[in-house]
Amino acid sequence: MRKAVFREYGPPEVLNVIECGAPTPKSNQVRIRVHATTVTAAEAAMRRGLPLWGRPMTGLRKPRKRYQTLGTELAGVVDAVGREVKRFREGEEVFGFTGWNIGANADYLCLPEVASLSPKPSNTSFGQAAAAVDGATTALYFLRDRANLRAGQRVLIIGAAGSIGTYAVQLAKRFGAQVTGVCGTSNVALVRSLGADETINYRNEDFREAGERWDVVFDTVGASSFAEIKPVLMERGIYLPTVISIGSVFHGLSAPLGRGKRLVGGMSVNKNDTLPFVAELIKADALQIVVDRRFPLERIQEAHRLVDTGHKKGNVIIEVG
Repeated sequence: MRKAVFREYGPPEVLNVIECGAPTPKSNQVRIRVHATTVTAAEAAMRRGLPLWGRPMTGLRKPRKRYQTLGTELAGVVDAVGREVKRFREGEEVFGFTGWNIGANADYLCLPEVASLSPKPSNTSFGQAAAAVDGATTALYFLRDRANLRAGQRVLIIGAAGSIGTYAVQLAKRFGAQVTGVCGTSNVALVRSLGADETINYRNEDFREAGERWDVVFDTVGASSFAEIKPVLMERGIYLPTVISIGSVFHGLSAPLGRGKRLVGGMSVNKNDTLPFVAELIKADALQIVVDRRFPLERIQEAHRLVDTGHKKGNVIIEVG
């Protein structure tokens, strides 16, 4: 089988596609023939050895062997199951998230039966399904589960044209919120088409100087700090950062709501509670999956170069097989 590996931290050129043997599932695992995966900003950062605080886990000087193949989102077909597996059967089309296992940039991947996997909606392609995993479930986790977003509230989404932001705009509107999306000039029309009531072009405007306040500020790209956001929050407003920082630790990742302006963080790793919701939206054609470009696995370096620009629209898909 083929898989993309990187044995040192660095630019996209450290990635190479190699041939190796296919894995054999353990008794509690399923093996998935991967048809599509994605390249996310988090994976591009991991390729560079960032964030630095993550290196004790991923490898101090070079990536540990288990982290040398990236890829967290996937869609494919279960082609083998361990003897104890009851949840899935051979031939079943699935989509999901690898969590800390990573490794979806490959022809085959073994995951535990309890991993974040769900039947793939039949009305979407493998590529579209893979691109709907992390961004949509992360947006759902933060807006619904962490902020308890309600109808009539005002929400500001920073990075509204990215893989999380495009879903955040749609979900916030679905929950009845008034949505303002922050994006660049070339993405204003896209963000409007997703349902944003207003847009702020960060190249021409600074939302911090707009004289407006929001109930929820959702930073999907790590472009702000709690100190910067506090002045634009309502009295009981909530700041949602997807990127963990030292500031997040100091202010408390799980501070209770309702006590003045709050930072509420978290990590959306186990997605078994959110994937079925996303799957139902896809089945109902109620979720637009924004794709910037598609690349075959052999051109994964090009995909990483695009993500490294910081200006991709929605998702970058890797077509594996």
